[in-house]
Amino acid sequence: MSDVPSARRPAGELEAEVLAALWSARQPMTPQDVQAALGRDLARTTIATILARLHDKGTLERTRAGRAYAYTPTVQDTAGLAARRMHTELGREADRSTVLARFVSDLSAEDEQLLRDLLGGDGPGPGPGTAAAP
Repeated sequence: MSDVPSARRPAGELEAEVLAALWSARQPMTPQDVQAALGRDLARTTIATILARLHDKGTLERTRAGRAYAYTPTVQDTAGLAARRMHTELGREADRSTVLARFVSDLSAEDEQLLRDLLGGDGPGPGPGTAAAP
């Protein structure tokens, strides 16, 4: 093994940079546009690959723009991206109620209250991991 540090980026770092460029542009962008917006020495083919992968994940939609594609995000921000990931994971399981129950049982008291507020709950109910009285 070599003691030389790897030049590879952390997983997802380039995807995050590409999404940030698309979000700030607020208009469809081609790989060349994204390459210019990033202002780094990245090959257009690298950018095109990242855009294609994000499209395959459903994070971007694309339309023809001459010989290339122009990409637009399907989520508005990092919160929307996290929500999409949560939906994707939930959709992978047949027993959604068990997945949701386990997710909720691991919430902090503050997150549980926030979820109750978002769902329109009127007040405290059974805490995580407890059953409601019959």
